[in-house]
Amino acid sequence: MSADPSASPPPLQPFGLLLHHDGRFSHEGEPIRNRRLREHFDRSVGYLPEEKKFIVRLRHFRGEVEVEEAGFFVREIGLARGEISLSDGTVEPLEVRTLGISPIDGALLCRVKRALVPEGLLARFSHSAQADLLQAVECDADACFIVISGIRIPFPDLDDSPGIGGDALD
Repeated sequence: MSADPSASPPPLQPFGLLLHHDGRFSHEGEPIRNRRLREHFDRSVGYLPEEKKFIVRLRHFRGEVEVEEAGFFVREIGLARGEISLSDGTVEPLEVRTLGISPIDGALLCRVKRALVPEGLLARFSHSAQADLLQAVECDADACFIVISGIRIPFPDLDDSPGIGGDALD
């Protein structure tokens, strides 16, 4: 007997996969060491707004993943275009005003995926992307700014970090 292709997928259940704040994955407390599997999980993290859950896909399987801080990671920043490349392979505009600091360890965070959730989801900067961004910040006597796509944009006061919190949907 074959399954009804019009049937909806079964309800999502946690299966012990955790995406740590620093981008590591573990399953039931054990680190996932297989590089190819980690890279696949990185690219396949998604968010289901109706269920308010993060998922990963592996072929036809999809499972809920617990996210410690951010479901996505900024891998590169292109200041000439004002874009960031994310761990899932997508590219989005950098919204400088959403920058904040992780309460866990001080890494930069921003909001992405506004098409899925109007307030956006958290993305955490990799060390190299954060260094590239911070090297482009300039300060004068009055304020700090960054030039993106030839436009001088005020750089937020990261001590306040509005809109960035420990929860992925703050």
